[in-house]
Amino acid sequence: MFTAHLHHDLNLEATEIEGVETEILVKNYLLLTHINEELVACTSQEYIVDASNYYNKLPEHLPLVILDEESFERLFNRYLEIRTDKQIETMQEEGENAEGEDDELSLTEFLRTSSDILTSEESAPIIKFVNALFYQAVKRKASDIHIEVHEKRGEVRFRVDGILSKNVDLEKKVISLIISRIKVISNLDISENRIPQDGRTQIKISGETLDIRVSILPTFYGERVVMRLLMQSGSVPHLHELGFPESIVNDVRNLLRNSHGIILVTGPTGSGKTTSLHAFLQEVESPELNLITVEDPVEYKSETISQIQVNEKVGLTFAASLRSILRQDPDIIMIGEIRDEETAQIAVRAALTGHLVFSTLHTNSAAATISRLADMGIEPFLISSSLLGIMAQRLVRRLCENCKEEDVIAEEFAEEYDIPSNTKIFKSVGCKKCNYSGYSARQSIGELLIMNDMVKDLLKETTDEHTISKALEKGHLVTISMQLKTMLYNGETSLDEAIRIGLAHA
Repeated sequence: MFTAHLHHDLNLEATEIEGVETEILVKNYLLLTHINEELVACTSQEYIVDASNYYNKLPEHLPLVILDEESFERLFNRYLEIRTDKQIETMQEEGENAEGEDDELSLTEFLRTSSDILTSEESAPIIKFVNALFYQAVKRKASDIHIEVHEKRGEVRFRVDGILSKNVDLEKKVISLIISRIKVISNLDISENRIPQDGRTQIKISGETLDIRVSILPTFYGERVVMRLLMQSGSVPHLHELGFPESIVNDVRNLLRNSHGIILVTGPTGSGKTTSLHAFLQEVESPELNLITVEDPVEYKSETISQIQVNEKVGLTFAASLRSILRQDPDIIMIGEIRDEETAQIAVRAALTGHLVFSTLHTNSAAATISRLADMGIEPFLISSSLLGIMAQRLVRRLCENCKEEDVIAEEFAEEYDIPSNTKIFKSVGCKKCNYSGYSARQSIGELLIMNDMVKDLLKETTDEHTISKALEKGHLVTISMQLKTMLYNGETSLDEAIRIGLAHA
Protein backbone atom coordinates (compact mmCIF):
# COMPACT_ATOMS: atom_id res chain seq x y z
CA MET A 1 0.00 0.00 0.00
CA PHE A 2 1.47 3.37 -1.04
CA THR A 3 0.99 6.52 0.96
CA ALA A 4 -0.23 9.27 -1.29
CA HIS A 5 1.87 12.16 0.05
CA LEU A 6 5.62 12.64 0.36
CA HIS A 7 6.70 12.16 3.96
CA HIS A 8 9.19 14.67 5.37
CA ASP A 9 11.27 13.83 8.45
CA LEU A 10 15.00 14.50 8.66
CA ASN A 11 15.53 12.60 11.91
CA LEU A 12 14.60 9.09 10.85
CA GLU A 13 16.81 6.37 12.33
CA ALA A 14 18.11 3.40 10.33
CA THR A 15 16.53 0.18 11.61
CA GLU A 16 17.91 -3.34 11.18
CA ILE A 17 15.69 -6.41 11.28
CA GLU A 18 16.62 -10.08 11.29
CA GLY A 19 16.77 -11.85 7.96
CA VAL A 20 17.39 -8.65 5.97
CA GLU A 21 20.94 -7.57 5.20
CA THR A 22 21.71 -3.84 5.40
CA GLU A 23 23.83 -4.22 2.27
CA ILE A 24 20.86 -5.45 0.18
CA LEU A 25 18.54 -2.70 1.48
CA VAL A 26 21.10 -0.06 0.46
CA LYS A 27 21.56 -1.64 -2.98
CA ASN A 28 17.81 -1.59 -3.63
CA TYR A 29 17.23 1.88 -2.13
CA LEU A 30 14.61 0.41 0.18
CA LEU A 31 15.22 1.47 3.79
CA LEU A 32 13.58 0.45 7.05
CA THR A 33 12.72 2.92 9.78
CA HIS A 34 10.12 3.77 12.41
CA ILE A 35 7.52 6.47 11.71
CA ASN A 36 5.17 7.17 14.63
CA GLU A 37 6.56 4.05 16.30
CA GLU A 38 5.49 1.85 13.37
CA LEU A 39 8.09 -0.10 11.35
CA VAL A 40 7.85 0.96 7.72
CA ALA A 41 9.79 0.52 4.47
CA CYS A 42 10.84 3.76 2.73
CA THR A 43 12.10 4.84 -0.64
CA SER A 44 12.01 8.04 -2.69
CA GLN A 45 10.19 8.84 -5.90
CA GLU A 46 13.45 8.52 -7.85
CA TYR A 47 14.10 4.90 -6.80
CA ILE A 48 10.52 3.63 -6.62
CA VAL A 49 11.04 1.02 -9.36
CA ASP A 50 14.23 -0.47 -7.77
CA ALA A 51 12.63 -0.45 -4.35
CA SER A 52 9.30 -2.01 -5.30
CA ASN A 53 11.09 -5.00 -6.91
CA TYR A 54 12.69 -5.84 -3.60
CA TYR A 55 9.73 -4.68 -1.47
CA ASN A 56 7.78 -7.83 -2.38
CA LYS A 57 10.68 -10.02 -1.17
CA LEU A 58 10.70 -8.61 2.37
CA PRO A 59 10.11 -11.35 4.98
CA GLU A 60 7.20 -9.42 6.53
CA HIS A 61 4.64 -7.14 4.93
CA LEU A 62 5.41 -3.51 5.88
CA PRO A 63 3.70 -0.25 4.87
CA LEU A 64 5.67 1.53 2.12
CA VAL A 65 6.31 5.25 2.61
CA ILE A 66 7.66 7.61 -0.05
CA LEU A 67 10.10 10.09 1.49
CA ASP A 68 11.01 13.46 0.04
CA GLU A 69 14.54 13.61 -1.41
CA GLU A 70 16.19 15.32 1.56
CA SER A 71 14.73 12.96 4.17
CA PHE A 72 15.63 9.94 2.05
CA GLU A 73 19.21 11.13 1.58
CA ARG A 74 19.66 11.69 5.34
CA LEU A 75 18.34 8.21 6.13
CA PHE A 76 20.39 6.68 3.29
CA ASN A 77 23.58 8.25 4.71
CA ARG A 78 22.79 6.79 8.12
CA TYR A 79 22.56 3.37 6.51
CA LEU A 80 25.90 3.92 4.80
CA GLU A 81 27.48 4.77 8.14
CA ILE A 82 26.16 1.55 9.71
CA ARG A 83 27.46 -0.41 6.73
CA THR A 84 30.87 1.26 6.90
CA ASP A 85 31.16 0.73 10.66
CA LYS A 86 30.56 -2.97 10.04
CA GLN A 87 33.18 -3.00 7.30
CA ILE A 88 35.69 -1.29 9.59
CA GLU A 89 34.91 -3.81 12.32
CA THR A 90 35.52 -6.72 9.98
CA MET A 91 38.68 -4.99 8.72
CA GLN A 92 39.87 -4.70 12.30
CA GLU A 93 39.01 -8.30 13.10
CA GLU A 94 40.86 -9.42 9.99
CA GLY A 95 43.69 -7.06 10.97
CA GLU A 96 43.87 -8.48 14.46
CA ASN A 97 43.83 -12.04 13.14
CA ALA A 98 46.37 -11.43 10.40
CA GLU A 99 50.10 -11.39 10.89
CA GLY A 100 52.82 -9.06 9.67
CA GLU A 101 52.21 -6.58 6.89
CA ASP A 102 48.72 -7.78 6.00
CA ASP A 103 47.21 -6.09 9.02
CA GLU A 104 48.16 -2.66 7.72
CA LEU A 105 45.12 -1.10 6.13
CA SER A 106 46.93 0.54 3.24
CA LEU A 107 45.24 3.71 2.07
CA THR A 108 46.89 3.63 -1.35
CA GLU A 109 45.75 0.04 -1.78
CA PHE A 110 42.30 1.12 -0.68
CA LEU A 111 42.22 3.87 -3.30
CA ARG A 112 43.26 1.39 -5.97
CA THR A 113 40.82 -1.36 -5.10
CA SER A 114 37.82 0.72 -4.08
CA SER A 115 35.52 1.68 -6.91
CA ASP A 116 36.61 5.10 -8.11
CA ILE A 117 35.67 7.51 -5.33
CA LEU A 118 34.57 10.22 -7.73
CA THR A 119 32.45 8.14 -10.08
CA SER A 120 30.71 6.38 -7.25
CA GLU A 121 27.14 7.61 -6.86
CA GLU A 122 27.11 7.09 -3.11
CA SER A 123 29.45 8.54 -0.54
CA ALA A 124 30.25 5.16 1.03
CA PRO A 125 33.83 4.95 -0.29
CA ILE A 126 34.57 8.38 1.22
CA ILE A 127 33.15 7.35 4.60
CA LYS A 128 35.16 4.15 4.36
CA PHE A 129 38.30 6.09 3.44
CA VAL A 130 37.97 8.51 6.39
CA ASN A 131 37.45 5.58 8.76
CA ALA A 132 40.47 3.82 7.29
CA LEU A 133 42.45 7.02 7.82
CA PHE A 134 41.61 7.08 11.54
CA TYR A 135 42.27 3.36 11.85
CA GLN A 136 45.71 3.65 10.30
CA ALA A 137 46.58 6.75 12.36
CA VAL A 138 45.78 4.88 15.58
CA LYS A 139 47.77 1.85 14.44
CA ARG A 140 50.82 3.95 13.68
CA LYS A 141 50.40 5.85 16.98
CA ALA A 142 50.07 9.18 15.16
CA SER A 143 49.25 12.25 17.25
CA ASP A 144 47.93 14.36 14.35
CA ILE A 145 46.49 13.83 10.88
CA HIS A 146 47.11 16.63 8.35
CA ILE A 147 45.07 16.89 5.14
CA GLU A 148 46.51 19.55 2.83
CA VAL A 149 45.65 20.94 -0.59
CA HIS A 150 48.17 22.21 -3.13
CA GLU A 151 47.72 23.61 -6.61
CA LYS A 152 47.14 20.32 -8.40
CA ARG A 153 46.95 17.65 -5.70
CA GLY A 154 46.33 17.08 -2.05
CA GLU A 155 48.12 14.93 0.50
CA VAL A 156 47.58 13.28 3.85
CA ARG A 157 50.39 13.35 6.41
CA PHE A 158 50.66 11.77 9.86
CA ARG A 159 52.69 13.15 12.75
CA VAL A 160 54.37 10.20 14.42
CA ASP A 161 56.85 10.74 17.27
CA GLY A 162 56.76 14.47 16.61
CA ILE A 163 57.74 14.21 12.93
CA LEU A 164 55.38 14.61 9.96
CA SER A 165 55.58 11.99 7.23
CA LYS A 166 53.60 11.75 4.02
CA ASN A 167 51.01 9.02 3.97
CA VAL A 168 49.18 9.28 0.66
CA ASP A 169 48.67 11.61 -2.33
CA LEU A 170 45.11 12.34 -3.37
CA GLU A 171 43.17 14.01 -6.16
CA LYS A 172 41.98 17.51 -5.29
CA LYS A 173 38.31 16.56 -5.81
CA VAL A 174 38.67 13.64 -3.41
CA ILE A 175 40.16 15.89 -0.74
CA SER A 176 37.11 18.18 -0.81
CA LEU A 177 34.80 15.17 -0.37
CA ILE A 178 36.92 13.92 2.54
CA ILE A 179 36.83 17.37 4.17
CA SER A 180 33.03 17.47 3.80
CA ARG A 181 32.79 14.09 5.51
CA ILE A 182 35.04 15.27 8.35
CA LYS A 183 32.86 18.38 8.74
CA VAL A 184 29.74 16.20 8.98
CA ILE A 185 31.14 14.03 11.78
CA SER A 186 32.49 17.09 13.63
CA ASN A 187 29.18 19.01 13.44
CA LEU A 188 30.71 21.82 11.39
CA ASP A 189 29.10 23.86 8.62
CA ILE A 190 29.60 22.08 5.29
CA SER A 191 28.67 25.13 3.23
CA GLU A 192 31.19 27.41 4.97
CA ASN A 193 34.68 27.30 3.50
CA ARG A 194 35.85 30.90 3.85
CA ILE A 195 36.51 31.08 7.59
CA PRO A 196 38.39 28.77 10.01
CA GLN A 197 36.25 26.26 11.89
CA ASP A 198 37.01 24.19 14.99
CA GLY A 199 35.15 21.15 16.17
CA ARG A 200 35.46 17.80 17.89
CA THR A 201 34.32 14.30 17.14
CA GLN A 202 34.51 10.86 18.68
CA ILE A 203 35.16 7.58 16.92
CA LYS A 204 35.24 4.01 18.17
CA ILE A 205 38.21 1.95 17.07
CA SER A 206 38.94 -1.58 18.33
CA GLY A 207 36.52 -1.05 21.18
CA GLU A 208 38.22 2.16 22.34
CA THR A 209 36.66 5.61 22.10
CA LEU A 210 38.95 8.18 20.60
CA ASP A 211 38.39 11.93 20.91
CA ILE A 212 39.48 13.95 17.91
CA ARG A 213 39.96 17.72 17.81
CA VAL A 214 39.36 19.10 14.32
CA SER A 215 40.70 22.39 12.97
CA ILE A 216 39.82 23.54 9.45
CA LEU A 217 41.57 26.49 7.85
CA PRO A 218 40.97 28.04 4.42
CA THR A 219 44.21 28.36 2.42
CA PHE A 220 44.85 29.76 -1.06
CA TYR A 221 44.14 26.43 -2.81
CA GLY A 222 41.34 25.23 -0.54
CA GLU A 223 40.74 24.11 3.00
CA ARG A 224 43.30 22.20 5.04
CA VAL A 225 42.43 20.08 8.03
CA VAL A 226 44.45 19.12 11.07
CA MET A 227 43.02 16.53 13.43
CA ARG A 228 44.61 15.97 16.85
CA LEU A 229 43.98 12.54 18.32
CA LEU A 230 43.40 12.89 22.06
CA MET A 231 43.92 10.08 24.53
CA GLN A 232 41.74 8.83 27.36
CA SER A 233 43.10 9.24 30.89
CA GLY A 234 43.65 5.48 31.07
CA SER A 235 46.51 5.87 28.63
CA VAL A 236 48.36 8.53 30.66
CA PRO A 237 51.73 7.09 31.68
CA HIS A 238 52.69 7.11 35.35
CA LEU A 239 55.47 9.41 36.53
CA HIS A 240 58.09 6.63 36.51
CA GLU A 241 57.03 5.59 32.97
CA LEU A 242 57.81 8.96 31.37
CA GLY A 243 61.46 8.03 30.87
CA PHE A 244 63.10 10.57 33.23
CA PRO A 245 66.14 9.43 35.22
CA GLU A 246 65.36 7.99 38.66
CA SER A 247 66.93 10.99 40.45
CA ILE A 248 64.56 13.46 38.69
CA VAL A 249 61.51 11.24 39.38
CA ASN A 250 62.40 11.18 43.10
CA ASP A 251 62.93 14.96 43.21
CA VAL A 252 59.56 15.53 41.49
CA ARG A 253 57.85 13.21 43.98
CA ASN A 254 59.31 15.27 46.82
CA LEU A 255 58.01 18.48 45.22
CA LEU A 256 54.53 16.94 44.84
CA ARG A 257 54.38 16.35 48.60
CA ASN A 258 54.13 20.12 49.20
CA SER A 259 50.70 21.43 50.10
CA HIS A 260 51.11 24.74 48.31
CA GLY A 261 53.28 26.40 45.67
CA ILE A 262 53.71 26.29 41.89
CA ILE A 263 55.34 23.52 39.87
CA LEU A 264 55.95 24.50 36.24
CA VAL A 265 56.65 22.26 33.26
CA THR A 266 58.15 24.08 30.28
CA GLY A 267 59.27 23.28 26.77
CA PRO A 268 58.31 23.87 23.13
CA THR A 269 55.05 22.59 21.58
CA GLY A 270 54.91 18.82 21.47
CA SER A 271 57.48 18.21 24.18
CA GLY A 272 55.08 16.24 26.40
CA LYS A 273 54.22 18.98 28.93
CA THR A 274 50.51 18.08 29.21
CA THR A 275 51.34 14.39 29.63
CA SER A 276 53.74 15.24 32.48
CA LEU A 277 51.13 17.43 34.19
CA HIS A 278 48.57 14.62 34.04
CA ALA A 279 51.17 12.19 35.38
CA PHE A 280 51.68 14.64 38.31
CA LEU A 281 47.90 14.75 38.88
CA GLN A 282 47.76 10.95 38.92
CA GLU A 283 50.55 10.91 41.48
CA VAL A 284 48.77 13.26 43.91
CA GLU A 285 45.21 12.15 43.28
CA SER A 286 43.37 10.93 46.37
CA PRO A 287 39.76 10.84 47.63
CA GLU A 288 40.58 13.47 50.31
CA LEU A 289 41.66 16.07 47.77
CA ASN A 290 39.70 18.32 45.43
CA LEU A 291 41.50 18.49 42.05
CA ILE A 292 40.35 20.94 39.37
CA THR A 293 41.92 21.64 35.98
CA VAL A 294 41.47 24.44 33.44
CA GLU A 295 42.58 23.33 30.00
CA ASP A 296 42.37 24.41 26.39
CA PRO A 297 41.37 21.88 25.21
CA VAL A 298 40.81 19.04 27.69
CA GLU A 299 43.29 16.55 26.23
CA TYR A 300 43.04 13.58 28.57
CA LYS A 301 39.61 12.87 29.97
CA SER A 302 39.66 11.81 33.60
CA GLU A 303 37.00 10.08 35.68
CA THR A 304 38.07 11.55 39.01
CA ILE A 305 39.10 15.14 38.27
CA SER A 306 36.86 18.14 37.52
CA GLN A 307 38.05 19.47 34.17
CA ILE A 308 37.06 22.86 32.78
CA GLN A 309 37.39 23.60 29.08
CA VAL A 310 38.35 27.19 28.26
CA ASN A 311 35.88 28.88 25.91
CA GLU A 312 37.12 32.31 24.82
CA LYS A 313 33.97 32.96 22.74
CA VAL A 314 31.76 33.13 25.82
CA GLY A 315 34.39 34.83 27.99
CA LEU A 316 35.49 31.70 29.85
CA THR A 317 39.20 32.50 29.69
CA PHE A 318 41.96 30.94 31.82
CA ALA A 319 41.83 33.93 34.16
CA ALA A 320 38.02 33.92 34.50
CA SER A 321 37.97 30.14 35.10
CA LEU A 322 40.71 30.44 37.70
CA ARG A 323 38.86 33.08 39.68
CA SER A 324 35.79 30.84 39.84
CA ILE A 325 37.86 27.76 40.67
CA LEU A 326 39.31 29.45 43.75
CA ARG A 327 35.76 29.69 45.12
CA GLN A 328 35.34 25.93 44.61
CA ASP A 329 37.63 25.11 47.54
CA PRO A 330 40.30 23.27 45.53
CA ASP A 331 43.42 21.64 46.99
CA ILE A 332 45.22 21.23 43.70
CA ILE A 333 44.75 23.30 40.54
CA MET A 334 46.14 22.46 37.13
CA ILE A 335 46.27 25.32 34.60
CA GLY A 336 46.82 24.12 31.03
CA GLU A 337 49.06 27.05 30.19
CA ILE A 338 50.05 30.43 31.63
CA ARG A 339 49.52 32.65 28.60
CA ASP A 340 49.20 36.14 30.02
CA GLU A 341 50.02 38.35 32.99
CA GLU A 342 46.57 38.03 34.51
CA THR A 343 46.72 34.21 34.62
CA ALA A 344 50.26 34.37 36.04
CA GLN A 345 49.18 36.79 38.80
CA ILE A 346 46.21 34.61 39.83
CA ALA A 347 48.34 31.43 39.76
CA VAL A 348 50.90 33.04 42.10
CA ARG A 349 48.16 34.32 44.39
CA ALA A 350 46.58 30.84 44.50
CA ALA A 351 49.96 29.29 45.38
CA LEU A 352 50.54 31.83 48.16
CA THR A 353 47.08 31.22 49.65
CA GLY A 354 47.67 27.52 50.21
CA HIS A 355 46.98 25.76 46.90
CA LEU A 356 49.26 23.46 44.94
CA VAL A 357 49.33 24.72 41.33
CA PHE A 358 50.64 22.89 38.26
CA SER A 359 51.05 24.68 34.94
CA THR A 360 53.07 25.01 31.74
CA LEU A 361 54.95 27.79 29.97
CA HIS A 362 56.48 27.89 26.49
CA THR A 363 60.11 28.50 27.44
CA ASN A 364 63.15 26.50 26.48
CA SER A 365 65.00 26.21 29.77
CA ALA A 366 64.53 26.48 33.51
CA ALA A 367 66.49 29.75 33.63
CA ALA A 368 64.41 31.29 30.82
CA THR A 369 61.23 30.47 32.78
CA ILE A 370 62.24 32.67 35.70
CA SER A 371 62.97 35.65 33.45
CA ARG A 372 59.69 35.04 31.57
CA LEU A 373 57.74 35.21 34.84
CA ALA A 374 59.56 38.44 35.72
CA ASP A 375 58.66 39.82 32.26
CA MET A 376 55.04 38.96 33.02
CA GLY A 377 55.17 41.40 35.90
CA ILE A 378 55.64 38.93 38.77
CA GLU A 379 57.92 40.45 41.40
CA PRO A 380 61.13 38.43 42.06
CA PHE A 381 60.28 38.05 45.76
CA LEU A 382 56.89 36.55 44.79
CA ILE A 383 58.61 34.15 42.39
CA SER A 384 60.92 32.90 45.14
CA SER A 385 58.13 32.50 47.67
CA SER A 386 55.58 30.81 45.37
CA LEU A 387 57.67 28.69 42.98
CA LEU A 388 58.62 25.17 44.08
CA GLY A 389 60.34 23.92 40.96
CA ILE A 390 60.60 24.13 37.18
CA MET A 391 61.02 21.18 34.88
CA ALA A 392 62.14 22.03 31.34
CA GLN A 393 61.54 18.98 29.20
CA ARG A 394 61.89 17.55 25.69
CA LEU A 395 60.87 14.38 23.91
CA VAL A 396 63.82 12.73 22.15
CA ARG A 397 63.40 10.04 19.53
CA ARG A 398 65.35 6.87 20.34
CA LEU A 399 67.19 5.09 17.53
CA CYS A 400 65.73 1.80 16.32
CA GLU A 401 67.98 -0.90 17.79
CA ASN A 402 67.30 -3.09 14.78
CA CYS A 403 68.81 -0.90 12.07
CA LYS A 404 70.97 1.87 13.58
CA GLU A 405 74.46 2.20 12.10
CA GLU A 406 77.69 3.73 13.33
CA ASP A 407 78.16 7.33 12.27
CA VAL A 408 81.22 9.46 11.61
CA ILE A 409 81.34 12.91 13.24
CA ALA A 410 82.18 15.67 10.81
CA GLU A 411 85.06 17.80 12.09
CA GLU A 412 83.06 21.03 12.25
CA PHE A 413 80.33 19.35 14.31
CA ALA A 414 82.87 17.84 16.72
CA GLU A 415 84.33 21.29 17.24
CA GLU A 416 81.04 23.18 17.34
CA TYR A 417 79.38 20.90 19.89
CA ASP A 418 82.54 19.97 21.81
CA ILE A 419 82.31 16.23 21.08
CA PRO A 420 85.61 14.26 21.02
CA SER A 421 86.12 13.30 17.36
CA ASN A 422 86.88 9.64 18.16
CA THR A 423 83.54 9.17 19.99
CA LYS A 424 81.46 6.25 18.74
CA ILE A 425 78.02 7.55 17.77
CA PHE A 426 75.15 6.10 15.71
CA LYS A 427 72.82 7.35 12.96
CA SER A 428 69.30 6.42 11.87
CA VAL A 429 68.76 4.12 8.87
CA GLY A 430 65.19 2.81 8.72
CA CYS A 431 63.75 -0.69 8.47
CA LYS A 432 60.38 -2.45 8.45
CA LYS A 433 60.29 -2.66 12.26
CA CYS A 434 60.47 1.13 12.73
CA ASN A 435 58.30 1.93 9.69
CA TYR A 436 61.41 3.15 7.85
CA SER A 437 61.81 6.14 10.16
CA GLY A 438 65.01 4.96 11.84
CA TYR A 439 63.54 5.65 15.29
CA SER A 440 61.43 3.43 17.47
CA ALA A 441 60.00 5.50 20.33
CA ARG A 442 60.46 8.70 22.29
CA GLN A 443 61.92 9.33 25.71
CA SER A 444 61.43 12.30 28.01
CA ILE A 445 64.49 14.13 29.23
CA GLY A 446 64.40 17.20 31.43
CA GLU A 447 66.31 19.59 33.64
CA LEU A 448 64.74 20.10 37.03
CA LEU A 449 65.37 23.35 38.86
CA ILE A 450 64.38 23.19 42.52
CA MET A 451 63.95 26.57 44.20
CA ASN A 452 66.59 26.31 46.89
CA ASP A 453 68.31 29.04 48.92
CA MET A 454 70.98 29.55 46.26
CA VAL A 455 68.37 30.37 43.59
CA LYS A 456 66.35 32.52 46.00
CA ASP A 457 69.46 34.58 46.87
CA LEU A 458 70.23 34.93 43.18
CA LEU A 459 66.71 36.25 42.52
CA LYS A 460 67.31 39.12 44.95
CA GLU A 461 69.99 40.40 42.60
CA THR A 462 68.89 39.47 39.07
CA THR A 463 66.29 37.83 36.85
CA ASP A 464 68.59 37.77 33.82
CA GLU A 465 68.38 34.43 31.99
CA HIS A 466 72.09 34.15 31.14
CA THR A 467 73.28 34.94 34.70
CA ILE A 468 70.83 32.44 36.24
CA SER A 469 71.75 29.78 33.67
CA LYS A 470 75.49 30.10 34.44
CA ALA A 471 74.84 29.98 38.21
CA LEU A 472 72.68 26.85 37.80
CA GLU A 473 75.39 25.05 35.85
CA LYS A 474 77.87 25.92 38.59
CA GLY A 475 75.32 24.54 41.04
CA HIS A 476 75.46 21.19 39.17
CA LEU A 477 72.13 21.37 37.33
CA VAL A 478 72.12 18.51 34.79
CA THR A 479 70.98 20.40 31.69
CA ILE A 480 69.04 19.08 28.71
CA SER A 481 72.15 19.49 26.58
CA MET A 482 74.20 17.30 28.93
CA GLN A 483 71.51 14.62 28.86
CA LEU A 484 71.42 14.74 25.05
CA LYS A 485 75.19 14.17 24.97
CA THR A 486 74.84 11.19 27.30
CA MET A 487 72.15 9.68 25.03
CA LEU A 488 74.37 10.33 22.01
CA TYR A 489 77.40 8.64 23.61
CA ASN A 490 75.24 5.67 24.68
CA GLY A 491 74.07 5.20 21.09
CA GLU A 492 70.43 5.89 22.07
CA THR A 493 69.91 8.80 19.67
CA SER A 494 71.56 10.36 16.62
CA LEU A 495 73.52 13.61 16.27
CA ASP A 496 70.78 15.01 13.97
CA GLU A 497 68.12 14.35 16.58
CA ALA A 498 70.24 15.77 19.43
CA ILE A 499 70.83 19.00 17.44
CA ARG A 500 67.11 19.20 16.55
CA ILE A 501 66.16 18.91 20.22
CA GLY A 502 68.70 21.48 21.42
CA LEU A 503 72.26 20.29 21.83
CA ALA A 504 74.05 23.41 23.01
CA HIS A 505 77.04 24.87 21.17
CA ALA A 506 80.40 24.65 22.88
